[in-house]
Amino acid sequence: MTESALRSRPDRPGDPEMTDTDNTESSDARFVHEPVMLSEVVEVLADVPDGVVVDATLGGAGHAAALLGANDRISLVGLDQDRMALDAAEARLAPHGDRVTLRHRRFDDLADVVDSLGIAELAGCLFDLGVSSPQLDLAERGFSFRNDGPLDMRMDRQSPDTAADLVNGLDEASLAAIVRRNGDEPHARRIARAIVAARPIHSTAELADIVRAAVPAAARRRGGHPARRTFQALRIEVNQELEILDDALSQALALLAPRGRCAVLAYHSGEDRIVKRRFRDAAGEAPPPRPDLPPPPGYHAEVRLLWRGARTPSPAEISRNPRAESARFRAVEKLAAA
Repeated sequence: MTESALRSRPDRPGDPEMTDTDNTESSDARFVHEPVMLSEVVEVLADVPDGVVVDATLGGAGHAAALLGANDRISLVGLDQDRMALDAAEARLAPHGDRVTLRHRRFDDLADVVDSLGIAELAGCLFDLGVSSPQLDLAERGFSFRNDGPLDMRMDRQSPDTAADLVNGLDEASLAAIVRRNGDEPHARRIARAIVAARPIHSTAELADIVRAAVPAAARRRGGHPARRTFQALRIEVNQELEILDDALSQALALLAPRGRCAVLAYHSGEDRIVKRRFRDAAGEAPPPRPDLPPPPGYHAEVRLLWRGARTPSPAEISRNPRAESARFRAVEKLAAA
């Protein structure tokens, strides 16, 4: 079922860390997550043509298992760059046998993986972006400002660059640009200056304390933990999350069969802007600021938007799973004429 024996340890919330967890369990046991907007995802992707659905961000396979259970006419290819996630997903999806193929790959390798498997077109594709609950909750992964651990933040632990490399190696201007661009942090310059002055920094707790001290007192009293945006920004940079998203979406849309669907859950404003723009372009809509005008020459529709704007989790889901609050859900369907 897997590309190799993925035997290590190992679905995806928004960036805000709303809860603390007990880290005394085994790593396998802790890769447990309530999939965000599960019923909405299944509703969109269960009614696709017979064929292959790609879960491009497999995680613990919560969405994947539900999709396979809802439609016995589809098979699934699951991608994830986190071997811990793949290990958990392999166990969870084992009852579905040869309907499942897993690959340890980043989601912008989607087209290469599909081609290597001899798949001509896709019935559907799902992207559940951002960091997963188990990644946040495992201190040794270094994603969390709440749990002291190494400054790592790599989703693929074979990747060469860690958050420590950025924090201790970049100049002040580059650090400030990352924190501002990826974290929408208004105090990015102050934070970058404090980080450079405190080098070397080795742990998440050290970095969280430095950021907290750099943020003005008035700002520390609102908007959650002062380090949240900085940690988010570094994680996005380490994993090139925004850089690879547009290309991955283009690959997915190009591979869709007629009536095939692509669905995306985004948790960060930068992610959602990329998804919104890419879907609108594929739907043949004129770019802002004049969406009311006819599309300019060269624009043609390849897909249709399944709804306007982004759907969000219900109040009941947010109450049950506060980390879902920042989710934004968009989906498109490939036109037969395309």
